[in-house]
Amino acid sequence: MGAIRLIHAWAGAIVSLILAVLGLSGALLVFEDDWVRLTAGRDPGALSADPAQLGLAANALQARYGDAISSVVFAGGDLDLHKVYMGERFAYAGAEGQVLAEWGGTARAEAWVFDLHHFLLAGAPGEIVGGVAGLAGALLVLTGLVVWIPAWRASGWRVWPASTKRRDLVASHRNLGLIFAAPVFLLCLTGGAIVFHDQTRALLQAIAPESGPAPTPAEVGTGVVDWAVALPAAQAAFPGARIRTAGLPPEPGKPASVRLRQPGEWHPNGRTVALIDPATGRVVQTVDAQTLGGGTRLQNALYPIHAASVGGWLYDLVVALSGLALAALGGVGTWSFLVKPRRRRPGLNAPAATVPARGR
Repeated sequence: MGAIRLIHAWAGAIVSLILAVLGLSGALLVFEDDWVRLTAGRDPGALSADPAQLGLAANALQARYGDAISSVVFAGGDLDLHKVYMGERFAYAGAEGQVLAEWGGTARAEAWVFDLHHFLLAGAPGEIVGGVAGLAGALLVLTGLVVWIPAWRASGWRVWPASTKRRDLVASHRNLGLIFAAPVFLLCLTGGAIVFHDQTRALLQAIAPESGPAPTPAEVGTGVVDWAVALPAAQAAFPGARIRTAGLPPEPGKPASVRLRQPGEWHPNGRTVALIDPATGRVVQTVDAQTLGGGTRLQNALYPIHAASVGGWLYDLVVALSGLALAALGGVGTWSFLVKPRRRRPGLNAPAATVPARGR
């Protein structure tokens, strides 16, 4: 027990500040769409599910930005604007493809918070650090529960420290950690799994592999995609699905892609895919997310669980509060560790003994 307590204390002190940043930024991202609606404008017409209308908007954006576009995420859910991805540049657009906001990098507040949460403002190295911190956070939850068991009678519902004394900080840390143990563990674990997606895929495929071989890549021509043709074709392949994204070919000779969300899919952009021949706009290959193996479907569920894209407003609230709790656990845990009293050495401050003088 002493070793586990020591590991929990030192590991927590090292990663808690990173977890505090991840928790606070994650809580803010729950309300990203609300912030965008408030600051970038609104166009309810963009929420149309008509593939022909979406195709016209995609064509207008493609005419404006050309090959700079990597993908367009169509309006849906709480956001009634299309979002255009162009490497380090982005834009919000309305129903007809008219641009309402355009920026680069982290110039907008929600983009800065997103970069902070996903990359710690440090690019790929920051993403790795955040992923390791997430997995460490999940481990800290488990070790914290082990440390809590002997002192379970002292637990309570008070999460605000009664004072800045160490015993009150520790009590607050213990109570807060116990209340939010399950969602914090889930968010830390899914966050780490998303960062280390290749390793996660290998593990899940070993547990629940796909039933058949991977499909042979389709042969396609080259040209400018006519989305007014391609999107209705993708919709016809999956009539009950909603079109979510349009992706330009990553290089000549590769297909364009349309992602769709079928009923029952958790991912906000769906994992059902229709591959498009850029030369003709016809569908050349499809991936039905509902027929994928268990390992792939479980991996596809990680992001919506982590990003509160499933579960409605109640789960949004749970994730937001859990993010704040993670930030508080990191801050309070670090402070209580730093103010840990030092043990005095026995006899260090004891008064010197009086030695009687010897008589002559």
